[in-house]
Amino acid sequence: MVIPGEQPFYASIAGSQPDADVCRILVVDDDASLRRTLPLVLAREGRVFDECASISEAVAALEREHFDLILLDYRLPDATGLDLLDWLTNHEREEAVIVISGEDAIDAAIGALRGGADDYVRKPYHVAQLQRAVDSTLHKTTLERANRTMSQRLRASERLHRFLVESSPDMIFTLDPEGRFSYINPRVRQMLGYERAALMRRPFSTLVVAEDVDRINSLMFARGNTPGESFNIELRLRRNRETLVEGGPESTTVSLTGIPMPGSGGRTSNGLYGVARDISERKRAEEIITFQAYHDQLTRLPNRVLFKDRLELAIAQAQRRTGALAVMFIDVDRFKLVNDTFGHAEGDALLRGIAARLSTTLRRGDTLARLGGDEFTVLLPDINHPEDAEIIARKILDALAPPFRLDHGDFRATVSIGISLFPRDGDTAEDLTRHADIAMYQVKRSGKNAFRFFDPELNAHYRERIALENDLRLALERSEFELYYQPQVSMKAARVVGMEALLRWNHPTHGQIGPATFIPVAEEMGLIGDISHWVLEEACAQLARWRADGFEDLRMSLNLSPHDFSRPDIVDMVIECVSRNQLPPAQVELEITESMMMQDTAGVAAKVKAMREAGLSVAIDDFGTGYSALAYLQKFPVSTLKIDRSFVRDLDGPSTNPIISAITGIARGFGLHLIAEGVEHAEQAETLRILGCDVMQGYLFARPGTAAQAKGWLEVAPQPDLQR
Repeated sequence: MVIPGEQPFYASIAGSQPDADVCRILVVDDDASLRRTLPLVLAREGRVFDECASISEAVAALEREHFDLILLDYRLPDATGLDLLDWLTNHEREEAVIVISGEDAIDAAIGALRGGADDYVRKPYHVAQLQRAVDSTLHKTTLERANRTMSQRLRASERLHRFLVESSPDMIFTLDPEGRFSYINPRVRQMLGYERAALMRRPFSTLVVAEDVDRINSLMFARGNTPGESFNIELRLRRNRETLVEGGPESTTVSLTGIPMPGSGGRTSNGLYGVARDISERKRAEEIITFQAYHDQLTRLPNRVLFKDRLELAIAQAQRRTGALAVMFIDVDRFKLVNDTFGHAEGDALLRGIAARLSTTLRRGDTLARLGGDEFTVLLPDINHPEDAEIIARKILDALAPPFRLDHGDFRATVSIGISLFPRDGDTAEDLTRHADIAMYQVKRSGKNAFRFFDPELNAHYRERIALENDLRLALERSEFELYYQPQVSMKAARVVGMEALLRWNHPTHGQIGPATFIPVAEEMGLIGDISHWVLEEACAQLARWRADGFEDLRMSLNLSPHDFSRPDIVDMVIECVSRNQLPPAQVELEITESMMMQDTAGVAAKVKAMREAGLSVAIDDFGTGYSALAYLQKFPVSTLKIDRSFVRDLDGPSTNPIISAITGIARGFGLHLIAEGVEHAEQAETLRILGCDVMQGYLFARPGTAAQAKGWLEVAPQPDLQR
């Protein structure tokens, strides 16, 4: 036994070794001298000995720790060595055992070996014999332990790899040299709907979509395939029809990696190892991204990019065949009205409906695209004559004739169509589209709801329009605008009672340009608000100067664009300007058109009422040319009616002009001022005077002039030119 606190001799011989390098030997013998001798004769580096004199002590020692080898006496005071062998077996211990016995009977040796002993040494023995037995048993134990450890690791590795393969999100399989399944993991059920047992020994090619079979076979069975060299391919695998969800995909797109497995002698005759990854979602995502890149999301039609690509391809084909094609540019008329009135959701519904009807009018092979907003384009390849494009244009107009049913009611949509022809109108996609666009704008200006072919003269006009727009943007900055004034003369008082401010543009190249030319352009460009503000400021400042010169009862008239009344601050802007120039509000008269009064009764009427409540004068210009009714004069608290020049032009005498008689009667009935425009002849002036109109303006008195000329008329009233 080892005495606590003392280090045995054999322990010092073994030295201090880590537990992993220590060989622990337990000596179980009731002979004390033998227990002391054995550690000495069996001592080796790394060996540590312990000892006990009975089976019970041995069991106690074994319960405390494990040993590599037990040197066991056959007969002990409390039992035989066979009992300890039984205990080791029952407790599944792995200690090696050498039984040392003085028994002569062969049965003792047989019993020990059957009981699990590794060797049996009979007493008396030679020391060398015992040493060989111990060395041999320890070597055998070391080998068995290493083999056991390796087997455990292999089993663990196998379990891990099987778990990884069986649990893989990819379909993993092996094929025999004939291309039949020899193994397949459970993923196949989720991916394709097959039980893996049903696929065993079945050719892999039976799962492949017919169009992909040749491609995969050429890779799997290609001559010269080198073992271990992988290939990768995308292909579609059939899904089990019996497990398909209604409307579900019939195939799954996979990325397949295949590795030929080496056979005997390194030949590739041992089949294939394959991994198939489901990339259906990725492919669908790629398709969605591609679709979104080349299609309009609202109507699902091709977008600008795809249309340009198809048009360029069609041009190239037409050039090779010396053929022709047409491009249509389609713009929906009054579309903004739908958005502003019913909302963008209704506008979107209308665009989808228009796209659907346009599609029904086209031929197979034609392309309909949405450029954005309410603009569409059409490619008509392979046309023989311009009349072919004209036929389709008429079909489009007819298809849109029935009203569209919207949530807020029916809406009749019309379109303006411009058409360009290849090669007559251009040989590039940009030129053809631009020229069709120019033709479409000409339709817009000519009344809409029609079609027109491109004319080269339109291009020149279009270029002039662009130049005009560019110059107009700079006109305010360059102080190129000027106000001219035309006097309003009272026949009774024989003096000027008012001035109408008329805008002129002093263009640096084209000279003076009238408002009829540039005001519509400014309205389309959104510049009219800034121009109207300048006119208001300049007119009020000029009136203030004339008042300072002593003409305190003069009235200033100026025109406002219909677009000005869409501004929420128009009333405040006018009142602030009048107040800042210290003008009596009644001496500033704002002219609105009769057509504007009819378009937006509630909105315009509220602003007119606010102006009148602020003391401003409001005149209806061109009165009698629209569809006005007496009820509108009650809704619009105006102060002045202006008789349009079209009525004055045809004056022959007081008895032949019931319209002017009616207008003068209306003015008297509502207590309104009355002014006649466009008076050019003395007879007209006389007739108007007889009919009850006192204040007039026109070339008979003076053409519009500068502020300096207008001041002269204030000082000396212009005399009628009786020669006219």
